[in-house]
Amino acid sequence: MATPVICFLQRANNVVSRRSLHVTCALDKSRTAAEQRWLARQMKDPYVREAQTHNYRCRSAFKLLEIDNKHHILQPGHHVIDCGAAPGAWSQVAVEKVNSLGRDSAASAGFVVGVDLLNIAPLDGAVFLSNSDITDFDTQKKIISVLPSGKADVILSDMAPNATGIRDLDHQRLVNMCLSLLELSERVLLSGGTFLCKVWDGSEINLVRDRLRQRFQDVRTVKPKASRMESAEVYLLAKLHRQQKR
Repeated sequence: MATPVICFLQRANNVVSRRSLHVTCALDKSRTAAEQRWLARQMKDPYVREAQTHNYRCRSAFKLLEIDNKHHILQPGHHVIDCGAAPGAWSQVAVEKVNSLGRDSAASAGFVVGVDLLNIAPLDGAVFLSNSDITDFDTQKKIISVLPSGKADVILSDMAPNATGIRDLDHQRLVNMCLSLLELSERVLLSGGTFLCKVWDGSEINLVRDRLRQRFQDVRTVKPKASRMESAEVYLLAKLHRQQKR
């Protein structure tokens, strides 16, 4: 789930890759000061350059890569739900890691389904449910219907609500989204499965952490190096899901 400027950001990512960017930025007086600052930061960001080199759709791919390299949450054969998938960088990483294209014939082939309110450009190895609200019950039924077994090994979420600029309100809205995904996990996540969600640090983060500890054996807070230091975002990583008795 993206911020209101996501369309601008996606267009700007394409601009960044052109050598004439610094000239364009200097001469284009139509951009707002915030847009100019964002573009300047993008030009200096090594992860933006690496994303272009490795053909990832955005720099956030390196957040998931770093988390996975350390905690080994994505394995060949896994079925993965990518929540708030646009523009698709985390799905790109998941496709590679779970072997959903079957390129490694010696390993099991996985499956990746991505969901977002926005439209997501097609990606080989992934099924996308665009223009869909992951917190909506009908969307969740669609997810279950497209998963080969109706179950998932991993739920990923890098989504965030449209920012209002009111820190406490934005924090609470993201907490509510995480809690909604936790309820989804009870329907689709296999025993022993993994849940990874972004949350903005704040007063309610312990509520999410406590709920996760009720349902997972191993819960920790991680902040990958690719996450900018000034950002309030952290990730809650929960492993070894315990399915609730019904």
